[in-house]
Amino acid sequence: MTPAFDKLQQVLKKLPGLGFRSSERLALHLLLEKPASLPILVNALQEAAGKVARCSTCGNLAEEARCTLCEDPSRNSTVLCVVEHVPDLFSMERSGAFPGYYHVLHGKLSPIQGVGPEDLNFGSLRARLEAGTIEELILALPNDIEGEATCHYIQEEIVGNRPIQVTRIGFGLPSGGDVVYADPATLRSALESRKHF
Repeated sequence: MTPAFDKLQQVLKKLPGLGFRSSERLALHLLLEKPASLPILVNALQEAAGKVARCSTCGNLAEEARCTLCEDPSRNSTVLCVVEHVPDLFSMERSGAFPGYYHVLHGKLSPIQGVGPEDLNFGSLRARLEAGTIEELILALPNDIEGEATCHYIQEEIVGNRPIQVTRIGFGLPSGGDVVYADPATLRSALESRKHF
């Protein structure tokens, strides 16, 4: 190992989803197997760092003040879907099931980890609701303690007594999933999220 390689491997290791072995493999791949791809990667990173920021309206990725989704007039302006992170928005959008607009919180409330309301994208959410065009707010947040706390906070502190219908996405068995393999929490969510057939 060399100091420069160790530094590259340590920087890569800090990226989400990369541990010691995967960051080591990636560093070796870039340096020894595909060195011609390094300048392309560096340029792409520099270009993205200079051009991409958070959308001022929803928190999505944007190269202008507002993202392409917020600028799309064909979307349903009465429905707003709140998600935790940008990848959640990407997943929802890939499904093609949601025609409205999004709002990215960039996290969820977690007092244990020191994440409070001031750390999340609540200010612009409040402003969007105050505009008076939203009729339904869909909470597509994780089905865990922090997700529940965040949903409760939004319902009580952000929506308050505004005439907005607040709904939560259903949780339960995935398509093709078997009951026998589901854990108790998933089964409970599936039962609670049932709908008429």
